[in-house]
Amino acid sequence: MSNKKKIVSADDGNPLGTLVNLWPYMWPTGRADLKARVLWATFFLILAKLVLLSVPYFFKWATDALNGKLDMAGLLPAFLLGAVVLVIAYNFTRILQVGLNQLRDALFASVGQHAVRQLAHKTFVHMHQLSLRFHLERKTGGLSRIIERGTKGIETIVRFTILNSVPTLIEFVLTAIIFWAAYGFAYLAVTAITVAAYIWFTIKASDWRIAIRRTMNDSDTDANTKAIDSLLNFETVKYFGNEEMEARRFDVSMARYEKAATQVWTSLGWLNFGQGVIFGLGQAVIMIMSALAVQRGEQTIGDFVFVNALLMQLSVPLNFIGFVYREIRQGLTDIEQMFELLEVEAEVTDRPDAKPLVLNATSNEKGAIAFKDVRFSYDPERPILKGISFEVPAGKTVAIVGPSGAGKSTISRLLYRFYDIQDGSITIDGQDVRDVTQKSLRAAIGMVPQDTVLFNDTVAYNIRYGRPGADDTEVQKAAEIAQIDTFIKQLPDGYETRVGERGLKLSGGEKQRVAIARTILKAPPILILDEATSALDTTTEHEIQSALDKVSENRTTLVIAHRLSTVIGADEIIVLRAGEIAERGTHAGLLAENGLYASMWNRQREATQAEEHLRQVRESDDLGVVTRGTPAAE
Repeated sequence: MSNKKKIVSADDGNPLGTLVNLWPYMWPTGRADLKARVLWATFFLILAKLVLLSVPYFFKWATDALNGKLDMAGLLPAFLLGAVVLVIAYNFTRILQVGLNQLRDALFASVGQHAVRQLAHKTFVHMHQLSLRFHLERKTGGLSRIIERGTKGIETIVRFTILNSVPTLIEFVLTAIIFWAAYGFAYLAVTAITVAAYIWFTIKASDWRIAIRRTMNDSDTDANTKAIDSLLNFETVKYFGNEEMEARRFDVSMARYEKAATQVWTSLGWLNFGQGVIFGLGQAVIMIMSALAVQRGEQTIGDFVFVNALLMQLSVPLNFIGFVYREIRQGLTDIEQMFELLEVEAEVTDRPDAKPLVLNATSNEKGAIAFKDVRFSYDPERPILKGISFEVPAGKTVAIVGPSGAGKSTISRLLYRFYDIQDGSITIDGQDVRDVTQKSLRAAIGMVPQDTVLFNDTVAYNIRYGRPGADDTEVQKAAEIAQIDTFIKQLPDGYETRVGERGLKLSGGEKQRVAIARTILKAPPILILDEATSALDTTTEHEIQSALDKVSENRTTLVIAHRLSTVIGADEIIVLRAGEIAERGTHAGLLAENGLYASMWNRQREATQAEEHLRQVRESDDLGVVTRGTPAAE
């Protein structure tokens, strides 16, 4: 059953909706320790605010004591009424408030980071659940930047929503009560008007800045996409000498980013200036009111200092209101694309009643495959397979050949259930692949792909990827069968040699052998060889074909091939043309029909003979040069 939670779109601009989405991560089920941290952080949060509001009082009392007009009416003992003692108490209270805030932050740190980790993990898992179609269309650089910014945005929203919004609201309420009770409604009214104007201006200006931030993010994503794409195609750039063109493409995106980023900082300056003007005017009005009251003898100098201190103290959470709103809105902008990724539905999913694939255990031969009237298209306007029907008996080898674009590789993708067919059925031992779990289906199939991409890790890691629990002896045995063990031992670090990004430190043939080794290690009952020797030269192909034949023994094997010489021994050869079966039979039978397969065979044989003749000519020329250059020949 799906455990996906409904995500409120960031386009809603609704911080409350985001908090609802994030709450299960900030109050995680089954984590009593984290819940306790939330409660203790909330306690110290409230305590810190109460302590903070006492600071202006100690400032007021110290001022009145120095002025000789302190009258506490018995509220404090006489020994506490000295100016020095009150100054010490004032500074101690400030230090205590800072300490409580830091304790609050320390307690909540693990809660916030847990939320970041859980959401990042959920996004990573979701990316692997999406269909092959999504990943073929994705832009890797842009996708990585979206996830990076989204993760940071989550941390921002979690921290500022809990640690700043709530305490700021508490401080507003307590400050309003103090002003009203101690100095009357006029002070409260001016303060309320100032705060309302401040918040209104902050929201309007922040909304304006959000549009600029979104443009900056888009430009940043575009620039990162171009950079990653260019670096992944480093060799192609060098082949065609297009370094300057790549630099120009990258710089165009960075120019847009530069413009938007400059606007972001410029708009921030205007926002801060406007906030300063609004609060400054409000503060000036209240201080004038207090100064006039002091002149009339209605207030002391301590009251004047208290009002100023309380307003200055209020400016901090007010500034935080603007900061928090901006950060939450910008955080929403940063994670909106991440939320959109989480909302992308997986094209291929397990049915609610899906069961694990059960292979026929009555004999060593299991995993019979059957395609029955299979119809499939990536695009409704362009059908790829048009009613394909064939069987691969358990333990037998069937080869699929045909011109490029005939639909050969599509068959392997459908068997792996990277896509779901539109009509017909695909079964393994009588079980429709749509009725079994994807995990059990793919566990039963081994693949040696046409284009092998390796992890940027060691040779041993890439081979062991076929069966992560395998020991070193099993890894080396698989490498021996794939005829790459000797090569690996000649490397400086042996099996611990790193292969580089996408395996670029290895040749095409070496990468292909690593792919064969890890499939051998997986030891699946069903084997798919999708152009498995396409990256190998003719000599190496012959060397490794015997290993593939050995691996295929007693396994249901589907061979997708371009080189017909690799499928001569198949139990049946199926020739595809334009998504339909044009011919089928054994190698000898198809040659006797003198049809499409025979013409393909003849063309490849002629090409092979021409290559062999050219190789012999080159070897002869090289030998002649060496002979003519030796003293004995002269």
